Amino acid sequence: MDGTVLVADDDRTIRTVLTQALTRAGCKVHATSSMMTLMRWVEEGKGDLVISDVVMPDGNGLEQLPKIAEARPGLPVIIISAQNTIMTAIQAAEAEAYDYLPKPFDLPDLMKRAARALEVKRRAPSQRESIPDDRSTDLPLVGRTPAMQALYRVVARVMNAPLPVLITGESGTGKSLIARAIHDFSDRRNAPFVVVSASDLQGMDGPASVLARARSGSILFDEVGDLDDATQGRIVRMLDVLDDTSPRIMATSQDDLTTRIQNGTFREDLYYRLSGVTLAVPALRERVDDIPLLAEHFLLKAEKDGFPLRRLGREAVDLTRAYSWPGNVRQLENAMRRLVVTAAEEEITRAEMELMLSNQPAMEPLRGESEGDRLSASVGRHLRRYFDLHGGALPPPGLYQRILREVEGPLLEIALDATGGNQAKCADLLGINRNTLRKKITDLDIEVTRRRKLM
Repeated sequence: MDGTVLVADDDRTIRTVLTQALTRAGCKVHATSSMMTLMRWVEEGKGDLVISDVVMPDGNGLEQLPKIAEARPGLPVIIISAQNTIMTAIQAAEAEAYDYLPKPFDLPDLMKRAARALEVKRRAPSQRESIPDDRSTDLPLVGRTPAMQALYRVVARVMNAPLPVLITGESGTGKSLIARAIHDFSDRRNAPFVVVSASDLQGMDGPASVLARARSGSILFDEVGDLDDATQGRIVRMLDVLDDTSPRIMATSQDDLTTRIQNGTFREDLYYRLSGVTLAVPALRERVDDIPLLAEHFLLKAEKDGFPLRRLGREAVDLTRAYSWPGNVRQLENAMRRLVVTAAEEEITRAEMELMLSNQPAMEPLRGESEGDRLSASVGRHLRRYFDLHGGALPPPGLYQRILREVEGPLLEIALDATGGNQAKCADLLGINRNTLRKKITDLDIEVTRRRKLM
């Protein structure tokens, strides 16, 4: 890398590590804990790249982006932030930051992004309408796990792309909230957002009426997989007459539409019209580290609504993380609001959490057997499809080892990623000997990268 990088962060450790890493890569570095100093450097013409935190003692990195763009058009800015909400990613995209990374970040990943930023000549940012900050409180799209951060970045990129969006995920994961966020923070935000049901499409004038209501805004087909064949056909014909001034099309589904296509219950032509961009919203059990963050968010939200202040005790947090949350984020929010009312003291105890969970509708046991059952069912479906693909013939010999390799490889890769490439921790996590892990890494040709994550 070649160039001068301006680093602004009030965390001395981050400033030191970034300075050392960028200097070793061949860059000159100016580091500061002051937003005022950063802006002075920018106005003086210093720097080819800015790496800035959001919340600083004397300013906000996101709020300074328009001023940086005005003073130095084309100067790329990478935003790093511990505020791990969808709003941060969206605001960074709206202000045309070059890139956004949540804390803790992967240092090699940040270095690659910095290198690309120094190589790419940025276009001058255009002026955009500001986003009302008060909308952020209505979006419980909170999470610092890699799955959610990846989702946030994709949402920020597709907000203004002229493509239909299909949002998939289990019930209660927030699919409709994602659709609403895409609309509310896009350049269509001042136009209508219309949620369409099957009854809205009935009759000769149904589709035309829907288009007239939405104008140049957004249309959402909620749980599109539940619509019957006749309604799906009306949607196909409606989509075929859209032009550049028509509404944006979005749809949600908790079902695997490709499986429905195979079963003959969903139209293939409709699927391809809806799936310009597909966003998969992870289930809550797939982002366990976000559960305490979400629980705290809902408890604070309840306090703002006039309920008593409550917080989870450590044992209550552990129990909350261990529960499978079949109703996902929606169930978690309802549970927290119930605890706000029923808890005797400010700190919610394990006993109070256990009592609440024992009365949950459609309650599943703590993660363990039920998770295994779901995995077995998923593997079973995959294997049945695999056999079906061979028609009446059998698959090639050696199936047992091939299937084990297919399962074992992703398991090891994900476990290594979760432990930052630390093989000792990974072996302990998997419950196998470290030498066994090393042999499997070699046999499966898995690339291991040690990462250092920075808070």
